[in-house]
Amino acid sequence: MAEITAALVKELRERSGVGMMDCKKALQETDGDITAAIDWLRAKGLSKAAKKADRVAAEGLVAVATREDGKGEIGAAIEFNAETDFVARNDLFQDAAKSFAQLGLEHHTVEAIHGATLESGSTVQDEVTRLIATIGENMQLRRAARLSVDEGVVASYVHNAVSPGVGRIGVLVALEGAGDKAALRELGRKIAMHVAATAPLSLNTDDLDPAAVEKERAVLTEKAREEGRPENMIDKIVSGQIAKFQKDVVLSKQPFVMNPDVTVEQLVADTAKELGSSNLKLAGFVRLALGEGVEKVEGPDFAAEVASMTAG
Repeated sequence: MAEITAALVKELRERSGVGMMDCKKALQETDGDITAAIDWLRAKGLSKAAKKADRVAAEGLVAVATREDGKGEIGAAIEFNAETDFVARNDLFQDAAKSFAQLGLEHHTVEAIHGATLESGSTVQDEVTRLIATIGENMQLRRAARLSVDEGVVASYVHNAVSPGVGRIGVLVALEGAGDKAALRELGRKIAMHVAATAPLSLNTDDLDPAAVEKERAVLTEKAREEGRPENMIDKIVSGQIAKFQKDVVLSKQPFVMNPDVTVEQLVADTAKELGSSNLKLAGFVRLALGEGVEKVEGPDFAAEVASMTAG
């Protein structure tokens, strides 16, 4: 039997677009013959995954996972995309998204998750390729994020959940400090719901992206000129508006949606007093919204097509 080298597997993967484990098996089944291996993959329905790789995947699911880690906790969120929301209702797709989020607790980047091994023995990358071939749509594990605290909680919330832990918007909120974990988790969940609704740009004013501030300043300056404001007053007017903009988009400064009389920052401080926790702080947040930043392309209604084929 021919030796199945890493270079041979790599070549077949590049030519077929199929995962490494399936490429290795194809070469083993065909005694190292690349052409025969491609035919073997086609016969198994695997090589068609490569043909779908250029199709836009802007639907799918966001999944979250959390776990305790000593006195602290770890949370992970991933975005797993497909071409249509029809696929998001598929149990195979939902289970895959959940398992990828669990791996995100250990692996910090999308690249690391791609190379991680599932209980089945397949890598995540190979599993994605297999799902593409099985379900028939392009898919992509697009984003991953992770939060952790040495003491405290990482709370989670999923908006528009289709099943536990998966939906269209996933949020993680890290609260660092001592205190009753159940109470901290309830506070974190409420803040996570707030984050889902308001989509803040940063945790604190100092964390705000300078480019976002300058973009807003340019818009407000142009607007002031269009309104005919005196040129020597524009800087002062815009500075005041920028201060308001920062309060609108900075999580700690936002009015809490469930009680606009207090800011999120004040909510955390008030809860810390109630719990007798002098060191409680809002340490971070993650918000992943499905398809954010992906240019969607209108196409045929896949669900309607399936329904019509079934009816026929």
